[in-house]
Amino acid sequence: MKRRKFIKVGCSCLFISYFFSTSFASSNTPKKIINKSLSEKQKNIMFNEGTERRFSSPLNYEKRKGFYHCANCDAKLFKSDNKYDSGTGWPSFTEALPGAFKTKIDYSFGMKRTEYHCANCGAHHGHVFDDGPGKNGKRYCNNGLCLIFKPSD
Repeated sequence: MKRRKFIKVGCSCLFISYFFSTSFASSNTPKKIINKSLSEKQKNIMFNEGTERRFSSPLNYEKRKGFYHCANCDAKLFKSDNKYDSGTGWPSFTEALPGAFKTKIDYSFGMKRTEYHCANCGAHHGHVFDDGPGKNGKRYCNNGLCLIFKPSD
């Protein structure tokens, strides 16, 4: 009898932790499509938390000075000075502009990762890891399709 109760409580705790880590957390940033000309691939990444193929983004090779903006709402997200080649196949940055993103915990793929979304429109951009080269040790691994690069004049 005690074993059954223990299993019930354990399963309930797992369900509750899963529910709060996914459904509840994602509702903190309402998602809204602002740019009506987004492609289906962009919509899948930004609003269904998909990802693009590694090494498929031309932004991997962008070296000019400027800013990276959200492809959905045009919010400024990253400064080009913070971009680096992480070797992962996605545009990577050591830090984001202040207030650019909100985060949530993502348990997909059987691991705990920190996912980040545009603070303005809620669009998913990628994941942040603690293995970056910058002073804060962060690596913002961003889907290139979620970004628009605007060079400085």
